[in-house]
Amino acid sequence: MNIIVKPLISEKMTRITEAAAAPQLTRVQRDKNKPAPTVHNRYGFVVDKRANKIEIKKAVEELYGVKVLDVNTMNYSGKLKARYTKAGYLVGRTNAFKKAVVTLAEGDSIDFYANI
Repeated sequence: MNIIVKPLISEKMTRITEAAAAPQLTRVQRDKNKPAPTVHNRYGFVVDKRANKIEIKKAVEELYGVKVLDVNTMNYSGKLKARYTKAGYLVGRTNAFKKAVVTLAEGDSIDFYANI
């Protein structure tokens, strides 16, 4: 069973990952004496729907050679969507998938763009 389907590269996950790579304060935040942003060091993956957290952890550690501290998973079921068209009332479903967000140990990182 191929556990990791693909890395999750979206605006939200990119923002979380980049904040971990370079936690910096803006000039306005420095002027207001705000604390530094917390570093989460998290990466997202679309995984097989039948995989559990232990299997996901082992797969990420083997594939990328990093130490995984925590795995959070979310199931997304196929939502029923319907719409009216010229041809009538169309009904369909969206794809169901499972998303995993892994937290890595300090100092570890994953570069999704290294092979490009």
